[in-house]
Amino acid sequence: MNIKGLQKLTLLDYPGKVACTVFLGGCDFCCPFCHNSELIGDPCRDRFPAKAADRIGDATPSHEALPESIPAADLFSFLKKRRGLLDGVAITGGEPTLHRDLPDFLAQIHELGFSVKLDTNGNHPDILASLLKMGLVDYVAMDIKNAPSRYSETIGTSSFDLSNVRRSVSLLMNGTTDYEFRTTVVAEFHDDTVFPEIGQWIQGAKRYFLQCFVDRDTVLEAGLHAPSEEELHRYAQLVQPYVQSVALRGV
Repeated sequence: MNIKGLQKLTLLDYPGKVACTVFLGGCDFCCPFCHNSELIGDPCRDRFPAKAADRIGDATPSHEALPESIPAADLFSFLKKRRGLLDGVAITGGEPTLHRDLPDFLAQIHELGFSVKLDTNGNHPDILASLLKMGLVDYVAMDIKNAPSRYSETIGTSSFDLSNVRRSVSLLMNGTTDYEFRTTVVAEFHDDTVFPEIGQWIQGAKRYFLQCFVDRDTVLEAGLHAPSEEELHRYAQLVQPYVQSVALRGV
């Protein structure tokens, strides 16, 4: 398991739980607004050489990242000492579902008595379905990067087949595992036109969060901006008719 970082305590990453957050390396998206660019590898970073390469090299990560992977044995030693103190473990990245050993990894965390939250971009529905079927995940936070009409540009590519992401949305909405959908809102990628489209796509979803983009030294592409608080509230209102619960984060 390519464990790149550990945040030892969080009250925010896992709703309703006192948790730690485990950061896994590698991602198959190249979202320009990604602030974990030190985790996603050179192929994505090479797409933005003039804008971000120098910033990334000297950046201070937003979590306790190490230059080399953290041994899994060290992580499990930490977790054993935190039994009774932590409720859950949030698994994020990068994109966790890229790792073939993820099922075994999550099973070991469950065996220690922790709940598991999984962050995912939804591009690997077969893996997600398997994890859900095996009961290895207790809560899923899936990114909805943008409206379908603007998805490709938001993940840093010229074209993108959205079918896998659509399958993951359906899996969560038709399943029994608790979940949320969320969009990191960036002024350059989101406006009034996209949120009704998102709402229609995830109509009937249990909960949806709009997260305000925060610029950091580790953001993949420089020069991006956060929307105003007024804009975020307006966007939330545009989605509200379609989703059971809509809320803002980072405001």
